[in-house]
Formats: sequence, structure tokens, C-alpha cells
Amino acid sequence: MQGYVRNRKSLGMPLMWGPFLLFFFFAMRGWSQSPKQPPVDRTKRAPDKARHKRLREQAFVLVGAGDIASCKDPEGAQATAKLIEQIPGTVFAAGDLAYEKGSTEDFRNCYDPAWGRFKDRTKPALGNHEYADLTASGYFQYWGAQAGPPGKGYYSYDLGAWHIVVLNTNCGARGLGGCDAGSPQDTWLKEDLAKHANACILAYGHHALFSSGVLKSHALHPNLKQFWEDLYAAHADLILAGHEHSYERFAPQDPDGKADPEHGIREIVAGTGGRSHHLLGFATPNSEVRNWETFGVLKLTLAPGKYTWEFIPEDGKTFRDSGSGVCHNLPATSN
Repeated sequence: MQGYVRNRKSLGMPLMWGPFLLFFFFAMRGWSQSPKQPPVDRTKRAPDKARHKRLREQAFVLVGAGDIASCKDPEGAQATAKLIEQIPGTVFAAGDLAYEKGSTEDFRNCYDPAWGRFKDRTKPALGNHEYADLTASGYFQYWGAQAGPPGKGYYSYDLGAWHIVVLNTNCGARGLGGCDAGSPQDTWLKEDLAKHANACILAYGHHALFSSGVLKSHALHPNLKQFWEDLYAAHADLILAGHEHSYERFAPQDPDGKADPEHGIREIVAGTGGRSHHLLGFATPNSEVRNWETFGVLKLTLAPGKYTWEFIPEDGKTFRDSGSGVCHNLPATSN
């Protein structure tokens, strides 16, 4: 009897553990066969710093002009559009894009057949002809979100290491609030520049602070000086404009028009988009290159710490201009 009890006890341990071992075996088997979860891609959660760095190390092309398309004389705009077709990059359109009134019809019938083919890659600015309608409704309807905030028309964007500011230089436009110190656009500009303190800076709009145009009331716009002071304080490098239907490049200068090779802003007027030609007068101080007989586009190559410019003429014309400069905020370490 005692032997039987001992045998039952000796057999009891395996019998007691058996069910547990079977459960454990099948559970482990099920876990091993369950689908594995894909690894978490943590790079999608964090900013793509590597991609951002690569963009800042690239060179970008910005090409364009102002004073572009008229249904009365469409050949000029067609000639400059032919040039841009061959140049990849971002297109700047520096105001007076659709003559005579910047209406919906003018954009559809005059601008669209020429430069409209580059609409998706264009960053436009408002000209005075767009304000033939006091609200520039045709312009804002044509461009939509590309025009910046409705009724304002000023905005900014980045091209690699460069920060690009698009100004509304129609200081008397209804609802804009002027261009003086403390105006809405001036306040916005200072805040925008402060956010990009380490960037190379380029700005463009329609009107120029400096020009050698014959009619001074048309050529010179002292009400833009506050914007120049903001940009100069932020160590901006380039300002582009139109309005005068000619090409003119200035040496770097300060907002008072004094030569400043080290810290000054280079202004280039390129109102050569195709509308017509304006005669230039005697050269104003710091004017380096001028031409009023050639339609064409200004091509800028914006690289980290430096830039080059090239004026490309319409077919059949020979005037050209080119050169290079360095960025004030982020000078290049090598050529």
C-alpha cells in the first residue's frame, strides 16, 4: 500500500505540470507565429534636418522681369517667354503683368498666352496697373494663394539658403496702410526679417527707390525708403524692381544712396518683360550699367553665401550684363 502511495505521488508531479507545459508550448507557438509589427520610422516624426541641410547647400535659379504683357503689342512678352521656357527655376514677375488694367480679361487674354505657361512656378508682385481696379481684383483672382494674403499682396518664401521677400510697393493702395514706419507692411517686414537673421536676403517689388528714368516722379519712389532701411538693417543683398521699362544695375548702396561696397544693397531694375521701352536720363549716383532698348529677363543663381546675375536679351539683341556678389549674412567659404 505504501508503495502504491509512493507511486501515485511520484506520478502526480508530471500529471500536475503537464497541462501547464502544454498551455505554455501552444501559447509560445502562437506568439511566434503572430505578425510582426513594422518598425517605427522615427525619422517621420522629427524634422528632416538632413533634407533641410541639403536644400540650403544647393543653388537655386530665380528668373524674371517686370512690365510684361500687353494685347496691343504681344510680341515683347512672347519674346521674353521664349527665354524663360529654356530656364528652369522660380519665376519672379515684378508687377505690371497684364496691361492695361490688370483685369481678369487682361490676365486671360494678354498675360496667360505668354507668361501664363509658367504660372505654377511664378511668384508675382503687384504693379500699379493691377490697381486700375482699386482692389486689384483681377490680379488676386488670377493668382489665388500665390498672390499672398488677399488685399495685401506681400509675402515671403525661401530658396535654399536665401530668403525672398515680395513687397507691395503701391503705397497708396486702398487698405494697404502705406509704406511708412509702423505701417502694417513695415511691421510685417521687420518681423519676417527677424525670423531669418541668418539667411541671405533678396527682395523685389514693382517700384524702385533709385532709377535714372527721365521722368523723376515716375522713376524715383522715396516712400520706399523705410523698406530699404529695414532691409539694410537686416543685411539684405539684393532688391529687384520694374516700373521703368529699362534695365539698370546699381552698385551696393545704403538707403540714402551712398555707395557702400561692404554692407550696401545692390538694386537691379528689370522692367524689360516686353511691354515697351522707356528712355533713360543722365545716370544717377552709383548706376553702373544701363540699357533701355532691349527686352529680356534677369537670371539670378542663388547659392549658399553668394549669387550671380545675368541679363539675357531677347533673340536678335546683343546687350548683356553679368556679375557676382557675396551674401552679407552668410558669406561663402569658398568659390
